Amino acid sequence: MVESGGSGRPRPGSEESAEHHATPAPPAASEETTAEVDGTSAERQAGPAKETADERAEERADETAREERQDREGRAAQETERAGTDRQATEPAATEPAGKAETRPGSSPDPTARPTPDVHDLHPDRPHAHSTPALGDAPTPAKGRRPPRPPESRGGLLMGRPFGVPVYVAPSWFLVAALITCVFGGQLDRVLPELGAARYLVALFFAVAFYASVLVHELAHTIAALRFKLPVRRIQLQFFGGVSEIEKEAETPGREFVLAFVGPLLSLALAGLFYLAMQTVEPGTVPGVLLAGLMVSNLIVAVFNLLPGLPLDGGRMLRAVVWKITGKPMTGTVAAAWVGRALAVSVLIGLPLLTQSGALGAQAEDSVGMDTVLDALLAAILAAIIWTGAGNSLRMARLREHLPDLRARKLTRRAVPVETNTPLSEALRRANDAGARALVVVDAHGEPLSLVREAAIVGVPEHRRPWVAVSGLAQDLTEGMRVSAELAGEDLLDALRATPATEYLVVEETGEIYGVLSAADVERAFVKAMARPS
Repeated sequence: MVESGGSGRPRPGSEESAEHHATPAPPAASEETTAEVDGTSAERQAGPAKETADERAEERADETAREERQDREGRAAQETERAGTDRQATEPAATEPAGKAETRPGSSPDPTARPTPDVHDLHPDRPHAHSTPALGDAPTPAKGRRPPRPPESRGGLLMGRPFGVPVYVAPSWFLVAALITCVFGGQLDRVLPELGAARYLVALFFAVAFYASVLVHELAHTIAALRFKLPVRRIQLQFFGGVSEIEKEAETPGREFVLAFVGPLLSLALAGLFYLAMQTVEPGTVPGVLLAGLMVSNLIVAVFNLLPGLPLDGGRMLRAVVWKITGKPMTGTVAAAWVGRALAVSVLIGLPLLTQSGALGAQAEDSVGMDTVLDALLAAILAAIIWTGAGNSLRMARLREHLPDLRARKLTRRAVPVETNTPLSEALRRANDAGARALVVVDAHGEPLSLVREAAIVGVPEHRRPWVAVSGLAQDLTEGMRVSAELAGEDLLDALRATPATEYLVVEETGEIYGVLSAADVERAFVKAMARPS
């Protein structure tokens, strides 16, 4: 029969039968020996009683052939026993499953076999992506490696999906809501003492209404992003406000400016609406105090976000302006990030000084009290948030600058096509001979069916590999596991994130197999891009 995964011609029936039934230990007498002896006996009964010289010569030749075959089987068994401790340059080819013939160590190859160059390498002219060990020699830590970009945590309590974007409330929100309730409740005790304990219910309502205003602010960013065809992962309400996680950058500085400005603009609009509503109620009442508080809080949100430093909206507006002037988005990011760091230092030092001097409307204090300590703590937290956000913006900009270097064609490993029943040892031998580091399981027509997982190969001991078919270690191909060789940058990461897997089949635009892309290789290139200086 034809060798699985390769090419060759049928062997003589007696040799094929003997090799197919071979076991690791050499038998005392094979079934073929019995069969041939019986056949010889039958011929003797049918022939003359006296053996001729030719018959004796033929019998001696048969006996010699049997001894050579048994000796060859013994050497094959010894090679198999040494495979677990002494690595051979070429792995022994094993007996294939029933109905398949295989060449044994020590035997000469079939001289009639036809060469098939594409079996050894799909792309022999392509260089290796990495100087890593040969397929099958990978270290055990590779076993169980997770793909890049694992599923993220939900980010808190899901509140809804306006415009199809999930809105989460982080656990830290409940802490700040409790803090707002206590602080605002204390203020209500001075303004409306007749409320008694009910003032805390009013204060809690104010906290919820204030974060509802913050949600409207973030929804403005989200609607603008969706209008510009930019995907939004989620909106999250956190300790200090909220954040809209937009997955891609705006394509032009004009869109970047609009995307950043709509949030503070809507907060200013809400402050104006609350001011107009204040004119319809009496001051000193619960509705009047609530509307005044919401007006002031939205005004503070708008002004604070317009400060020209990343990660604030004003910083993104500054980035858009510098981008427009220089034509380089990275230059705009660097400028806005360093202004943001300077702003963080100013908040850390200036906010406590302004509070203590009475410039913010409070009574000036000559001594250091609890209020001064709280103001300093608040300033430190705000400064840390701004400084960290500016640094993260710089890192993300550096990453986006180097993302185009992540190309599927550059990172793809050479691959060897093998048929379903090919033993793992034979598949690895072909891969090592071709300098390939991946195996693609194909059908009889060469169509890819599945990918052999590298982690699964490492988990099979060497002495078991001749008896393990590649199909048992392969993962079936799904539509998302086929990626174009032309993908690069964010498009490549998006494709891998959409279908998490350890290996992907890389194909040309014509549908031809180009190779196999390992998620581990992409992860290493991703980390290297993050560490590379701009």
